[in-house]
Amino acid sequence: MTDVQASQLTYPGADRDDIVEDLHGHQVADPYRWLEDPAEPRTEAWSTAQDALARTWLDELPGREAIAERMRSLLSSGSVSAPAWRAGRAFFTRREPEQEFPVLYVREADGTERVLLDVTELDPSGLTTLDSWTPSLEGDRLAYQISVGGDEESLLHVLDVATGELVEGPIDRCRYSTISWLPGGEEFFYIRRLAPELVPDGEELFHRRVWRHRVGSDPDQDLLVHGEGLDHTFYYGTRVSRDGRWLVIEGSPGTARRDSVWIADLAAGDVPELRQVVDTSDGYRVGAWVERDGRLYVMTTLDAPRWRLCVADPARPEPANWTELIAEEPDSVLEAVRWFDTGDGDPQLVVLRTRHAVSEVTLHDPATGRRTAEVPLPSTGQVTSLTTVDESTDRDRDRLWIGWTDFATPPCVHAYSRGTGTTELDQQAPGTVELPAVHTQQVTYRSLDGTPVRMFLLSASAEPDRPRPVFMTGYGGFSLSREPGYTPSALAWVAAGGVWALPSLRGGGEEGEEWHVAGMREQKQHTFDDFHAAAQHLIDEGWTTSEQLAISGGSNGGLLVGAALTQRPDLYRAVVCSAPLLDMVRYEQFLLGRTWNDEYGTADDPEELGWLLSYSPYHNVADQTDYPSVLFTVFESDSRVDPNHARKMCAALQQATSSDPAKRPILLRRETEVGHAARSVSRTVGLATDQLAFLAEATGLALD
Repeated sequence: MTDVQASQLTYPGADRDDIVEDLHGHQVADPYRWLEDPAEPRTEAWSTAQDALARTWLDELPGREAIAERMRSLLSSGSVSAPAWRAGRAFFTRREPEQEFPVLYVREADGTERVLLDVTELDPSGLTTLDSWTPSLEGDRLAYQISVGGDEESLLHVLDVATGELVEGPIDRCRYSTISWLPGGEEFFYIRRLAPELVPDGEELFHRRVWRHRVGSDPDQDLLVHGEGLDHTFYYGTRVSRDGRWLVIEGSPGTARRDSVWIADLAAGDVPELRQVVDTSDGYRVGAWVERDGRLYVMTTLDAPRWRLCVADPARPEPANWTELIAEEPDSVLEAVRWFDTGDGDPQLVVLRTRHAVSEVTLHDPATGRRTAEVPLPSTGQVTSLTTVDESTDRDRDRLWIGWTDFATPPCVHAYSRGTGTTELDQQAPGTVELPAVHTQQVTYRSLDGTPVRMFLLSASAEPDRPRPVFMTGYGGFSLSREPGYTPSALAWVAAGGVWALPSLRGGGEEGEEWHVAGMREQKQHTFDDFHAAAQHLIDEGWTTSEQLAISGGSNGGLLVGAALTQRPDLYRAVVCSAPLLDMVRYEQFLLGRTWNDEYGTADDPEELGWLLSYSPYHNVADQTDYPSVLFTVFESDSRVDPNHARKMCAALQQATSSDPAKRPILLRRETEVGHAARSVSRTVGLATDQLAFLAEATGLALD
C-alpha cells in the first residue's frame, strides 16, 4: 500500500433506502435495491466512483508488472485440440503464442493445413468469440456459432469447407444450440429461441424450440420439431444417428439434473413422430444416442448415482427394455463413451471415467461390456476429448486421439495405438514456456460432519516448510467437476512462493450425483462447510495461517466465497469474488436466474426461502465486522449473472466493515464488452494481474 492509496481510499456514498419486505413471515431488508438498475442516475454515479477507487488502488499495487509478464509468458504456451474427423478431413483448433483466440483449422487427407475460421480476422477488436463448431458428416460444410461483446447469443453460420465462403447466416437466438447434421449436409436439427415479440415480457431469454433447417432456406420457415407446451425454461440437445435414421432429443427444465428424452424414427416421414422415453418427473439423468451398431445407448443415473451404461432396441426404447452393459463403479464416475472401429472387425467402446476428478480411459467389448484394455495416460490430469477417425477414412483406424491437460501442461493431443497399446504425444501446444517447478498432490481431509473431501495442492515441495500465502478456490455446484487443467494463475502464484489449493466440494460432480445432491438446495451449507474445513486443514497442517489465506471463486464459486467471507470473516485474509450470485432472495428475477431454482430453491416457497436466507451473502452482512479485503470483479455484458449482485454486496460491505479501508479494502472492478465466459488473452492477463496482485498484497506474497 502506498501513501496515495491510503489517503485516497474513501468509499463512495451509497444511499440506504428503507425497503423491508415481509416474505413468508421473514422481514427481509434490501437497502441497496436501487443498485439493481444500471441506468439509475445514483447507480451510474456510484459505479463511476467505484471504478476510480478500484483503479487508484489496483494500479499502484506492488509486483503488477512482474505478475503480468509471468501471466503473458504462461499463456504464450498456446493450445491445440484433438481433431474431429470427417471423411478424411481433420478439424481442430490451435492458438499460437501471439494469438488472442484459438483459430479453427482443417487438415486435408494429404496432410496440408489451412485456416478455416479466425475470429480475429472477423473482428479485429477482439470482442467476437467462437462459441462452438460442428462439421457435416461429409466434412464439406461447417456450422459455427459466434458471440459478440460477451453476450453468448451464438449467431449461427454455415460455411463451405473447400472454399471458406459463407453459405448462410447469421441465424440469431441460437444460444446453447447443438447442431445435428443429417447425411448429405443439406439439413440439420438445431435449437433456436422464439422471437421476442412472441413471448411474454421478461421471458425473452427462454422459450427454446427444436427445429429442422435446410441450409440456405429462411430460418423463420424452419420445421418446428419439438418444444411446444413444455416449460419455458427447457434446454434441449439433439443427436442424429450416423445413418440419419434416428433423432434423439434430450431436455431439462433449466439446469435441473432431471432429464426428458424423446426419440423419433426419421425413416417414417418428413415430420418426425417423437416417442417419449423418459420424463423429468422420473427424477434421474439420461444421455442417449443411437450408435453405429444400431443400438440405443443410454448413460444414466437410474439406480447408479455414479452413472452406468445401458443398451436397448431404439424401436423399444423405454427403461423397462434397457439392458445394463457397463455397470456403475463404486469410486469413479462414468463420464463418456465413444465408438472405436479399428477396421479389423473387432470394434471397441472407449470409456472415460474420473476417479476423484482424475481421468481414466479403458476399452470395452460392445457386445458384453467386458473391459479389454487400459489406455495409458500421461499423468494425473484431465481428458478433454476423445476422437477417432470415421469409417470413410482408411488411415489411422487404430488410433484414438486424446485431448489432454493437467495443472502444468497446456492443452495438447496424445494418440493411443490399439495395435501397440501405447500412448504418445501427437501434438503439443505450439508455444515454448518455462514452467515453474510444481509439485501436485491430492490430499484428503474431513469436513464438519466427518465426510472425507479431497483437495488438489500445488506447491514447490511435497511438505510444508513454513506457512506460506495460500490461494484457495472452488466451485461446488450444478454437478460440475473441477478437474486438473492448465492453470496459469496457479502456476504464477506457486512460482512466487505461494501454495494453490482446489478442494472437490459437495455440490460438484467429482464423486457422482449423490455428491452433487449433498451440496444443493437444503444441503447447500455442506458446500461452505467443506470449504471452511479445507481452509482449516491447510492451517492445521502448517501450509498457511488465516492471515495468509486468500480465496477466490466465480459465478457459483462467487456465491461460495461470498458465503465464506460472511460466515467466517476471521478465517480468510482476502477474497476475489467474480461474477457472483450474492442476493439469493431475488436471484431468480434477473437474466437466467430462474433456471437455477432447482439447484438452490426458490424464494416463492416459504421453506426454501428459509434455506436461501440462511446463507445468502447479501443478507448476512453484519455491521461492525472486521471483514477481509474483498475485490469484486464483474462484467457488464454478463448475460448469466447480473452484475447487480456484486454492486449491492459491495455497498453493503463497505458500509458494514469495521476494517481499516487502507489495510482491508472493499473494491469493485468492472469491465465492459465482455461477458461470463470466453475472453481474449489480453483481457485474461489484465484480470489475472489485478486479482493476483490484490491477493498477494493482502497475504504478503512478494511477486517481484
